[in-house]
Amino acid sequence: MGGHFWFYFVPYQADIRRALLELRDREFKAGRYNPVMRLPEFPVSEASPSPGAKHSSIAKALAASGEAGTRCILDMNDVAANSAHFVVAPFPEDRLRALYGTTQPTREAVDPDMEFSEELERGQGTYVVLYKDGRPDEILFAGYSFD
Repeated sequence: MGGHFWFYFVPYQADIRRALLELRDREFKAGRYNPVMRLPEFPVSEASPSPGAKHSSIAKALAASGEAGTRCILDMNDVAANSAHFVVAPFPEDRLRALYGTTQPTREAVDPDMEFSEELERGQGTYVVLYKDGRPDEILFAGYSFD
């Protein structure tokens, strides 16, 4: 089985790590992770299924997901400066410029195609700050599951 692409849009906040941890907590409590939901659906909205957490902690959910991982943001533990497994790193500015013609893309520019997703590797995540009217508006977290 191949890796599964996952992505989330959250309101912008300057503390990217805090935004990541809040998103992980939200998705854990909602139960939108493997093995509760074999293949969580994206994009996530208020109307998305929310069966609730079936494990007592994120660590126990990760252990229960096995080699496939949770197939969602729960697989990402932290924010890092460079790409690596289990972390989200900023998408490189030179690649943003090449794909979208700017280092400050809007959601409208990124959302339809998610062209950047082809540059991601399994088990790794990235984030992009999205702009609206020249100001940071949202954070896009995205990545691929291990399997």
